[in-house]
Amino acid sequence: MRTTPLNGLAGMVPIRPDTGLPAFAVEGGGCVSLSRLTLTDFRGYRHLRLETDSRPVVVAGANGAGKTNLLEAISYLVPGRGLRGAPLSEVARQGGGPEWAVAASLATSDGPLEVGTGQTGDKRTVRINGETVRNQSTLAEYLSVHWLTPQMDRLFLEGPQARRRFLDRLVFSADPAHAGRVAGYEHAMRERLRLLRDGQGDGAWLSALEDTMAGKGVAVAAARLDMADRLGAFCARQAPGPFPRAALAVEGTVEGWLAAMPALEAEDRLRSALAARRSQDGQDGATGIGPHRSDLAVRHLGKDQAAGLCSTGEQKGLLLALVLANARLQAAERGSLPILLLDEVAAHLDSVRRQALFDELLDLKAQAWMTGTDAALFAPLGARAQFFTVEDAAVTAAH
Repeated sequence: MRTTPLNGLAGMVPIRPDTGLPAFAVEGGGCVSLSRLTLTDFRGYRHLRLETDSRPVVVAGANGAGKTNLLEAISYLVPGRGLRGAPLSEVARQGGGPEWAVAASLATSDGPLEVGTGQTGDKRTVRINGETVRNQSTLAEYLSVHWLTPQMDRLFLEGPQARRRFLDRLVFSADPAHAGRVAGYEHAMRERLRLLRDGQGDGAWLSALEDTMAGKGVAVAAARLDMADRLGAFCARQAPGPFPRAALAVEGTVEGWLAAMPALEAEDRLRSALAARRSQDGQDGATGIGPHRSDLAVRHLGKDQAAGLCSTGEQKGLLLALVLANARLQAAERGSLPILLLDEVAAHLDSVRRQALFDELLDLKAQAWMTGTDAALFAPLGARAQFFTVEDAAVTAAH
């Protein structure tokens, strides 16, 4: 792997031969934090430039002031549609035109790194150290971000789609290539379904798409199973403070095959099943088999009870336990830490769990961005955190 000077720094940093970009951050880069965040025409922000350090960040303000928009902007620095799952066209500032941009300077143990993303025309663009990259999945190789929002409080009560997305974000932190496999599988699935609905697909083209779905789909399922196994084992051994221990499992047809046969045999079976379902899928307008139908099952080990049957407070505790445990697991396995986005996290925690959360974040040394309407809830952090106030999409440092 060749090396090159970076941003005038003394010494050399390794360069990835496939992208020509620096190979650090998620790949063993230790602590990664945002040192500068710049927004242009993003949600309510016409322009924002915010300087931070590696300490936890507390953003306080009234409802609707723009707190969650800041976290959403950071969530676009990794693959996907951000913490709200919004279409690109809904992210641009009203009255500001159709384009928007989010840029950040990252402080890493290997030196600074510039990343950015936004909408240009009808497409999302991604730049790393000034170079445009083809796929947004490349972001996962340089930065890991996890989030909890109030909308996720019902994660264990609603349909499996949100749980799959939650699990996939955990997988990204350990396996950045997972983002590309998920995107490739979903693209082939959409194309196959379009051809089946229109009645235009010849057998050879459909077979090629099904071959892609089989290969990438089994790889997606295997990566999810591996993450559930590793994180579940980690959570079963320990949980931070008063947060509950959890067990994880991935439930689905493909996952069941992988438990009983080699991956190549599972690929053959999925390929055959897709070919046999062409007529039915075309009539239904949906693909009836594959890892896009799998589900994440979580159990509260202390009560030996499915998460969906636990109290609201217990479910919140389980979510926090999983996110914190995953950060610990990532640090242990890869020597890197995710940035954590915790929206309105303190309001519904009792004082014991709130203090336990603060203690865990400080011990982790991960940069956590926390929002709330009442800054007093975060007062125990004192000078160990940095405080900002948001009012009408204007951010000021609190003193």
